[in-house]
Amino acid sequence: MNVESNHKVREPIRDKIFFAFIVIFLAVFVIITLYPVVNTVALSFNDGIDAVRGGIYLWPRKFSMKNYKTVLDMQNIWVGAKITILRTVIATLTSLFANAILAFIVSRKRFLFKSQLSLFWVITMYVNAGMIPIFLLYKNLGLTGTFHVYWIPGMISAFNMLVMRTYMEGIPDSLEESAQLDGAGYWTIFKDIVSPLCKPVYATVALFIAVWQWNSWFDAMLYNRMKTEYTTLQYELMKLLSSVMQQSGSAENAKNGAATITPITIRAAATVVTMLPIIMLYPFLQRYFVTGLTIGSVKE
Repeated sequence: MNVESNHKVREPIRDKIFFAFIVIFLAVFVIITLYPVVNTVALSFNDGIDAVRGGIYLWPRKFSMKNYKTVLDMQNIWVGAKITILRTVIATLTSLFANAILAFIVSRKRFLFKSQLSLFWVITMYVNAGMIPIFLLYKNLGLTGTFHVYWIPGMISAFNMLVMRTYMEGIPDSLEESAQLDGAGYWTIFKDIVSPLCKPVYATVALFIAVWQWNSWFDAMLYNRMKTEYTTLQYELMKLLSSVMQQSGSAENAKNGAATITPITIRAAATVVTMLPIIMLYPFLQRYFVTGLTIGSVKE
């Protein structure tokens, strides 16, 4: 009896120690993860000249809205925001649909060329023609200087397609066979059976595409540099940061207090402006990040 009682006493103590260790580990992990974000927000609300002194951690030392006013008062900032939102929405929807269709085709076991096509797409992930041939190709296709250059070339992604294909291959074949016995065609199988089960991978790939489109600025500089009506938010913020870095070298302006913004604070404000929409997008997709939707649906 004494041995059993001692064992029962030691077991809860061991569980409590393990639970405390998990809590401490997760708390430290959360602090390490959130500190850079909180520090960036604090810098964005701090006066630029004061921020150069350093020592700002979780709260602004000299509160100022000058950084956000400078960012939001840019000449083409709202045009860039509109184009960025449009390209993100259009590119995400079209690319998700195109990659899902291709993934469904390649994931079918009866498709004759699934191995050859999969190998072909894998090769394209590592080999490309280079920047100049791609630019000339887009120019000959009439894509440069237009909005379509943002979403048509990236409609098909080998990585996203292979991710979807791998997920679809895990869906039991019995579901498709049962639907075919009821007279369903491939489009019906894709729309009514496969797609509802693929919501987690659709959400994940959609987030990949949206984040990439939202953060992209190099294509705007390369293909639409002279077209201000097709500028993007990230490209405008990059130009603002470059101009502020050039102006920050004036010691006379800093002494006179004219330069109340610096690259440090402008970079922080631009980071907050660009990351807010993506942060707001996560809660809507988080509920789809689940696994095992098909476990137990069909017994093979």
